[in-house]
Amino acid sequence: MTEPHEPAPTLSHRSAVALVFGSSAAVLVVEIVALRLLAPYLGLTLETSTLVIGIALAAIALGSWGGGRVADQTDPQRLLGPALGISGAVVALTPALLRTVAETSPGLLMLAALLTIMVPGTLLSAVTPIATKLRLDSLERTGTVVGQLSGIGTLGAIVGTVVTGFVLISRVPVSTILLGLGAALVLAALPLLWRARSRSGAAAMAVAVGAGGLAALAAPGGCQVETTYHCANVVASSGDTRTLVLDNLQHSAVDLDDPTYLEFEYIRAMASVADTAFPEGEAIDAYHLGAGGLTMPRYLAAERPGTRSVVSEIDGGVVRINRQQLGMDDVPGLDVRVEDGRTGLRRIADGSRDLVVGDAFGGVSVPWHLTTREALSEVRRVLRPDGVYVANLIDYGDQAFARAEVTTMRTVFDNVLVLGQPRDVGLDPAAGPDGGNLVVVASDRPLDRQAIQAGLDRRGTGWTAQDEAGTRAWTGDAQVLTDDYAPVDQLLQPYRSAS
Repeated sequence: MTEPHEPAPTLSHRSAVALVFGSSAAVLVVEIVALRLLAPYLGLTLETSTLVIGIALAAIALGSWGGGRVADQTDPQRLLGPALGISGAVVALTPALLRTVAETSPGLLMLAALLTIMVPGTLLSAVTPIATKLRLDSLERTGTVVGQLSGIGTLGAIVGTVVTGFVLISRVPVSTILLGLGAALVLAALPLLWRARSRSGAAAMAVAVGAGGLAALAAPGGCQVETTYHCANVVASSGDTRTLVLDNLQHSAVDLDDPTYLEFEYIRAMASVADTAFPEGEAIDAYHLGAGGLTMPRYLAAERPGTRSVVSEIDGGVVRINRQQLGMDDVPGLDVRVEDGRTGLRRIADGSRDLVVGDAFGGVSVPWHLTTREALSEVRRVLRPDGVYVANLIDYGDQAFARAEVTTMRTVFDNVLVLGQPRDVGLDPAAGPDGGNLVVVASDRPLDRQAIQAGLDRRGTGWTAQDEAGTRAWTGDAQVLTDDYAPVDQLLQPYRSAS
């Protein structure tokens, strides 16, 4: 009696590995690049990251479950082509779709994000169970086939994550990444669709990729430079003034002919603190968390010849923009380091700085690890006994984050003042806070509030320097932020509420 003949698998091993590896990698590419597309409009916050990751995981779960179920109910060979091709068409159209919706109908942005992540994520995640079904030739090998292809899929996801995060994002515009991925998926789908005699579908998907490319060129938004962390534009205004815009937010305004030009109120407030904290014209040693357009280092170099400024900026693309378009190399005494601010702080010697300037932002949020008691203790460590820390904050609503950050500073420094519009620092309680920028000054030496106020008035900011008693009352019972617990993204209200 002969053993029954087992049917041969209908998909070769190499084809299955390629399909599973590539589709799994593509899901992670879409997820990471979607974060970059959404950041200019939703902010690069924990909530935005959680949202995108949650949608991607839901798509993977739905695709894995649905793909396996459909593969058991119909001919799985007819499913692979449409799964890849439709995914490719949607991916290619994503840059134009998201940017157009964000600029014209922002209320629909969340729905557009859901569709552009969910549709390709679900279809691409269905490839693994479909390919597994086509590879099964014996119940005795089920575990081997399922385990092997699951492992290949995980490896593909890892490669997609690493290549996108470490290679593609820093070298290729996000529109180009998605258009290239969409084209690759459609090309992979064409022979499968052709074999299944779905030639009209193949043509339609190829046309969709071309349309996506043309639409991306015509869509609003976009960037002059896509750095590792930002969509960056340098906008020329009157004279030689250049404004650095990162993710649709104005970060710095620089006059290439006048380094003492200070456009924004918060930078005038910081300059007023520096002017009053140290004798006029005296050179100082400064350390800056965050570069922006290097406005403060330029100002200090011009007003205090001989000043040495060290800057930690995590985004090498921002540094390149400063060098190529904003005259960074012409600033004397400047040392710009591409590094995270918290790790950069550790490289600064004890008691070596007169002034530390905190002006690092991811969107409108100060990176949480620069807000904690431990981070501020590092700032205090590098300051000389009479040194001063001045930091820019942004918050709206009830200003829960700003109050928590000032409370945290008060646990580290002996003296803390908060500067801002009167209603934002508790001097007009009937009006309530409007929100926006605040500047906080901290030091172990007494702070001359009246001199700082005179500087604010002289520069026409309209800001008030709240006294220390008022600052304590303004912070109330706000929590202290620590490395163990710093819910900055939850405390922060990043935008003004609609009135």
